[in-house]
Amino acid sequence: MSMTQTQPARQEEETLLSLSLRHPPANLEAEQALLGALLTNNRAYDRVSDFLTGAHFANQVNGRIYDAIARRIENGQLADPVTLRAELENSGILNDVGGMVYLAKLLTSMVGIINAGDYGRAIHDAWIRRQLIDIGETVVNSAFGTISDLSGPDQIAAGEEALFRLATEKGQDGGFVVFDRALTDAIKTAELAFRREGHVSGLTSGLRDLDKKTGGLHPSDLMILAGRPAMGKTALATKIAFSAARALMIEAEDKGPGVEPTGTVAIFSLEMSAEQLATRILSEQAEVSGEKIRRGDIGQKEFDRFVRVSRELSRLPLVIDDTPAISLSAMRTRCRRLKRTRGLSLVVVDYLQLMRPSVGTRPESRVLEISMITQGLKAIAKELEVPVIALSQLSRQVESREDKRPMLSDLRESGSIEQDADSVMFVYRDEYYLQQRMPKETAFDSMEKYGAALDDWQRKMSLVHNKAELILEKQRHGPTGVVHLFFEGEFTRFADLDVLHEDPHH
Repeated sequence: MSMTQTQPARQEEETLLSLSLRHPPANLEAEQALLGALLTNNRAYDRVSDFLTGAHFANQVNGRIYDAIARRIENGQLADPVTLRAELENSGILNDVGGMVYLAKLLTSMVGIINAGDYGRAIHDAWIRRQLIDIGETVVNSAFGTISDLSGPDQIAAGEEALFRLATEKGQDGGFVVFDRALTDAIKTAELAFRREGHVSGLTSGLRDLDKKTGGLHPSDLMILAGRPAMGKTALATKIAFSAARALMIEAEDKGPGVEPTGTVAIFSLEMSAEQLATRILSEQAEVSGEKIRRGDIGQKEFDRFVRVSRELSRLPLVIDDTPAISLSAMRTRCRRLKRTRGLSLVVVDYLQLMRPSVGTRPESRVLEISMITQGLKAIAKELEVPVIALSQLSRQVESREDKRPMLSDLRESGSIEQDADSVMFVYRDEYYLQQRMPKETAFDSMEKYGAALDDWQRKMSLVHNKAELILEKQRHGPTGVVHLFFEGEFTRFADLDVLHEDPHH
């Protein structure tokens, strides 16, 4: 009886022992065969150079030999046992493996350079598996509470972050970029701008004059779009997001039927629900008042147009997350997941004062909290290589001035908003403030004076009617200035203003 009782326990013990004795995945034969192929014919390096580094090798010596070979080849030099001898002997890399005899062994391990790509992929695959084991061990230990006191959701976010990095990186830690490579990337960007209609190198904003000043929306940039309430921040940000999504869809359609867009536009709407935001876009595109849509006060023609436009919009690569008071860490996790699954081209945040900093952080002040959020948004832009547009409220001090046009000092709880942002834009509509200053008959002692004041007010209103200013107050990569826009309040719609403005500088 006692024998049968101890059998399951013994089996479990044996299973645990066998697990502990398992070796991490490695393919040493492939490593030696690849090195042999490289030493025999340096052209084999072209088959593996775009995805393989010395860090991927399970055997550290093999990895260091690979890096030494790569350095010589990339410098246009020959890499063989003779040319490598001095470097390998001086560095002592081969001391533990028998010296130069080991290189001779590598040459005999070579099967053929035609298989170099297969060897490289086998090495890389084994490295990925080792990384997965490390991540798995960290997740397990963290869950048991042995290495971390993070909450369950935070542990999920940390695990997802590690997996995302593994899925998108090649195993190299950040390092210096050789200048000629950076120069090549710069030339490619310039060529793209030259060939594209409108000379836009980044993603289009849908606003011609804004694209002229900025060159479009660029990867890794954090743009702050600020303004007082009722200026149209959300409407402008929605316009930009919609235009970018439509450009991605058109680009995919041009490649052929059934081709999916290479990226997605993500809107984090912390103030409005996804339904309210969708209604705004529908209202703008179908030219049906949002108020009429909500009341159902539309005719058959308007309804048919509404349905047709909604079908077109449903195909857009546009997603909305309306989680209120979302934390920076949750936003980062969702953006990473989206980039991994569907691609990511633009992130819009409406608006940053409603966000919370990463879970586990306790800023001492509101200014410090906003500073952490803007730094986090800039980090997301850089890490995922996408433009991030964050909307921001302005302080009330704007209202106390005669000229209500915003300035950088008006940024609410500014902290490092101005410092972290690559560009800062303000939305301003003179019509909104002028409307509030309509003359009242009771304020005048004669109808003649009231009539003159009313005429003057109407003249000024006609000059600013349906007009808005986008004040580009800071731009790290280009000029500042004012972009004049058309604004239609009924459909909360921004567009290009095809009116010539007299420029005092010309």
